[in-house]
Amino acid sequence: MQTVLITGGAGFIGSNFIPCFLENNKDLTIVNLDLLTYAGDLSNLKEVESSDRYIFVKGDICDRKLVEQLFGKYNFLSVIHFAAESHVDNSIKNPDSFIKTNILGTFNILDVAKNYWIDASNNYKKAFENSRFHHISTDEVYGSLGATGLFTEVTPYAPNSPYSASKASSDFLVRSYFHTYGMNVITTNCSNNYGPKQHDEKLIPTIIRKAVNGENIPIYGDGKNIRDWLYVLDHCKGIELVYKNGKAGETYNIGGKNERNNLNIANTICEILDQEKPKEISYKEQISFVKDRPGHDFRYAIDATKIEEELGWKAQENFESGIRKTIKCYLDKYN
Repeated sequence: MQTVLITGGAGFIGSNFIPCFLENNKDLTIVNLDLLTYAGDLSNLKEVESSDRYIFVKGDICDRKLVEQLFGKYNFLSVIHFAAESHVDNSIKNPDSFIKTNILGTFNILDVAKNYWIDASNNYKKAFENSRFHHISTDEVYGSLGATGLFTEVTPYAPNSPYSASKASSDFLVRSYFHTYGMNVITTNCSNNYGPKQHDEKLIPTIIRKAVNGENIPIYGDGKNIRDWLYVLDHCKGIELVYKNGKAGETYNIGGKNERNNLNIANTICEILDQEKPKEISYKEQISFVKDRPGHDFRYAIDATKIEEELGWKAQENFESGIRKTIKCYLDKYN
């Protein structure tokens, strides 16, 4: 039975991915390496914790000795690398942890995998010829768009926050191991994810939580910043498709084609809450505008043509259907 290392599997996207991946691949065992920082939560993985094909290891991807020990113990044939610091606001306040985890941590996982799988450049060891390193990244590495245009896989990188700069650096490291060592790497860059199991600090959970608690709903600046929203389970399907069928050395952008500005997101959530959990006045009255964050990118939008045409991926949820499922999930959580 093949064993796959998944890093950061107790986080938002990883904890949605692991149950689906286990269900779809009965011949695989997963080892989930996660440090369980504030953003990791093992309760997100209750549905797989009793599986004999799932192993959890608490540990830091920056601990090279541990990573080497895990490769030796479990003989990983592939890696799917989710682990990252990801909250832009936190990267502005404490950039050092982003540099450490997202750059050094990625290097450790990547380099240990290369040494374990490859004898010399372009020469995989026997039994590891099909080993693959799948790196999960973000559209924020491309910087900010104006009112028109889309990010494609060949858009030049122009990161504007310590978070996106650290992810851009990790993307380049992964790319370099393909061109230098012939390592079978692949990168996916996704748009803003939403859905169940997301940490409370993120925009959509914050709006829902503040609304139902009767608090001000904070929106940066004028609320006109635009993001492309991708339902997390659609993203997970895209990751699995790329992991299995993507071309080595390539990048695939995964986006939801659901552009919304932040004020529209807040208004939509409030309108649904007015229906699902009505009170005397609309939740919209709680929306308040706060000082914009430094370097706030205006707009992100992904062109997902490549993954759609080459691999047959297509988002199943539009924003209207996905946000209702998401709100229901968080109402159950906060109640």
